[in-house]
Amino acid sequence: MRYSTLLSISLGTASALAAPSQNKKRAACDSAVTISQSENPFSTRTLHANSYYGDRVRAAAQNMTDTSLTDAALAVADVGSFLWLDTISTIATFESYLQETDCSEIFGVVIYDLPGRDCAAKASNGELAVGELDRYKSEYIDPIVAIVKNNPNIAIAAVIEPDSLPNLVTNSNLTTCQNSASGYRDGVAYAFEQLNLPNVAMYVDAGHGGWLGWDANLQPGATELANVYKAAGSPSSLHGISTNVAGWNAWIKNPGEFQNDPDGQYNKCQDEQRYVTTFGGYLADAGMPNHAIVDTGRNAVQGLRDAWGDWCNVNGAGFGVRPTADTGETLADAFVWVKPGGESDGTSDSSAVRYDSFCGLDDAYKPAPEAGEWNQAYFEMLLKNAVPQFS
Repeated sequence: MRYSTLLSISLGTASALAAPSQNKKRAACDSAVTISQSENPFSTRTLHANSYYGDRVRAAAQNMTDTSLTDAALAVADVGSFLWLDTISTIATFESYLQETDCSEIFGVVIYDLPGRDCAAKASNGELAVGELDRYKSEYIDPIVAIVKNNPNIAIAAVIEPDSLPNLVTNSNLTTCQNSASGYRDGVAYAFEQLNLPNVAMYVDAGHGGWLGWDANLQPGATELANVYKAAGSPSSLHGISTNVAGWNAWIKNPGEFQNDPDGQYNKCQDEQRYVTTFGGYLADAGMPNHAIVDTGRNAVQGLRDAWGDWCNVNGAGFGVRPTADTGETLADAFVWVKPGGESDGTSDSSAVRYDSFCGLDDAYKPAPEAGEWNQAYFEMLLKNAVPQFS
């Protein structure tokens, strides 16, 4: 069945984070933040617009080929988005960005550095080799946890290891994923255990409707995620899952983009709303929290992909709905921007070491730099095609 073994999307971002250009004064919470598992952490908080992405966008605004879009580009810098900690080196400036967060906000961070990362894609392979779980724990997770513990008055939403557990469900035939499996499970469980803190709301990545949403993948997917959750002691800071991270699926589209394909009958989750509710039921049955946050950062335009599995730098895409807790769905805590729009999914240079053939497909934007590097032309395209538009 097509895409039942969907290759993972490329999620890598910049390998190092520069320090904030200037420290922004914030109105700190007067006391330690506590987020209960039963509450929606976004209902009373706005996703923080971190200045790492903001600075990249402001620099892009000064280099627009269409200067009539400069003001609109500057408005993107004020949109809340997640900060990616995708290498050990990015941790050094994490606290500086974190401390810019106002008490009325929640800071979004992506934990993304498992050993053998992205076992089914070349474009965003990580720095830690298979077997380096001890380094992941001591050099990556532990320093992040220390920073979070040092800032108990700041609310934090953490997306845990995009692509990792979904790959173990659908790409177990790949030797790379077989070799990474124990490190993924143990690494995610360790992240769960250590980040199980009062001011943290965790969401473990669950791919999207075109990945684990296939009928044959729903039960195995829920079991995989729930087993790791239970192995970590069922941490109370885990709220559920993240979906559509760096993806392109619509929140609601009926019929879905690929629903009328010959194999569409084997997937009931043709948009993210159907995926969140359907997979959420399986998660609940498996004994795991089942709320979700959905990445809408680049999903404004549908009908662009030749196949559901095409994930790299989709041509014609646009910025989607801005972060909000107003989702209209009880299980969906918020629409958020996880993938920073403008940062490449992977290079289109077929001679590059990290070249992935998905980045050379007909529906992929070209030319494109390495994953995480800024693509000015792609950013301008996202801006022009944004729904709703930036004024």
